[in-house]
Amino acid sequence: MTTDKDAPGGETPAPGPREAAFYGRRKGKKLRTAQAAHLAQDLPQLAIDPEHVARRPLAALFPHDVRAVRLEIGFGGGEHLVSEARRHPDIGYIGAEAFLNGIAKATTAVAELGLANVRLHGDDVVPLLDLLPDASLDRIDLLYPDPWPKRRHWKRRFVRADNIDRIARLLRPGGHFRFATDIEHYAGWTLRHFLADPRFEWTAARADDWRLPWEGWPGTRYEAKALREGRRPGYYEFRRL
Repeated sequence: MTTDKDAPGGETPAPGPREAAFYGRRKGKKLRTAQAAHLAQDLPQLAIDPEHVARRPLAALFPHDVRAVRLEIGFGGGEHLVSEARRHPDIGYIGAEAFLNGIAKATTAVAELGLANVRLHGDDVVPLLDLLPDASLDRIDLLYPDPWPKRRHWKRRFVRADNIDRIARLLRPGGHFRFATDIEHYAGWTLRHFLADPRFEWTAARADDWRLPWEGWPGTRYEAKALREGRRPGYYEFRRL
């Protein structure tokens, strides 16, 4: 599929029902000593209490007033999450990541930088999404998610009907969903789903709006790998109507 904004495409079957299992690695190499120490000492203070988010406004997660709350799903090593939190101390950031090594890296960075506007969820994000209040998020970022390239695994992709419903419920009117990928088929898959959904509007007015990174983009190790291997990333943003 090609749109008038020169977007990549690809045929997409209808997504199936969500499977209960979490897909992806939980742990990689042995943690460094400092990372293990930060994980033990600092993660308990940074971790989100599910009972808290079910009963109180999200802004109450943070020790100081924040003007908005944003969520990053699958933050990897935390490069983007930490960079955004440093750039915007008046915004609260929730990072969700099920990979222990990524949680350890982000916890270490947040603790060493003394960032008070970050909270972390170290598990599958879907149960957390179902606890968050309606229209409670200013922005949701999904950056370089696993593309599950084999056709039989497409149902495992995060961008699918049930999760789009969750995103729509959680974003305030005028809020944004941002998606980055270096896989052309996943870009086309995502565009097809969001362009067909009347609750969202693609913000791109020209090709460079999706070809170039967003303002303040710090880059990630996944992006660096894609560029080394000759894949061109795309950056897609959708406004909640």
